[in-house]
Amino acid sequence: MVNGASRGIGEAIALGLAKAGAEVICTSRKLDSCQMVVDKIIDNGGKASAMVCHAGEMASIEQVMSPIKSEYGKLDILVNNGATNPYYGPMAETPEWAFDKTIDVNLKGPFYLSAGAVPLMQKAGGGSIINIASINAIQPGSLQGIYSVTKAAIVSMTKAFAKEYAGQNIRCNAILPGFVDTKMTAVFKQDEKALDTMLKGNVPMNKMADPSEIVGAVIYLASDGSSYTTGSEIVVDGGYLL
Repeated sequence: MVNGASRGIGEAIALGLAKAGAEVICTSRKLDSCQMVVDKIIDNGGKASAMVCHAGEMASIEQVMSPIKSEYGKLDILVNNGATNPYYGPMAETPEWAFDKTIDVNLKGPFYLSAGAVPLMQKAGGGSIINIASINAIQPGSLQGIYSVTKAAIVSMTKAFAKEYAGQNIRCNAILPGFVDTKMTAVFKQDEKALDTMLKGNVPMNKMADPSEIVGAVIYLASDGSSYTTGSEIVVDGGYLL
């Protein structure tokens, strides 16, 4: 299951997992957008289905886990990718609505999706939970206070799940992308000259990542190649944190 699979990093992950042989359940708020990704997977010879899941709503999380349990009886891989960043501005001026939405989608959603996945992974004899965090978890982004807070919390949550369920062969790891060319980072591309200056001054590889460049880390963490890896953070940032 890849939550937030309708575009950007989530779409790339869904396509990559399918190419590697997984049967992928693509979820997001909009079924039509997920179905487009599913169609791409099927056209390429893979297996996939689309379901609605709003990561910020408990009822939606419960509704998506129920058919997975009844149809498959297990879940091997969960990728928590869905996220939002509705407010850019001074941290002390964060509106309550933006605080609540960011917490619900970025933290509460992944927490309860993971909680719902655990019993399904226990039935499978183990599994892999992969949380897409951000380099903001380590170095808060300018004017991205509450978003950065939630991503730091995701890293802590990753370690807590990893520690508690390692004995049941359920691994939990986090990927921390840097600047990735997605809708969420479109605000940085409004001024190309400023973007170029920012990249040259902060990213040694001097470019934004394509969403497909995050997929390799996901494949590693989803596969048996990472069988002894849990509670880890994999940074994919073009050298930004250097």
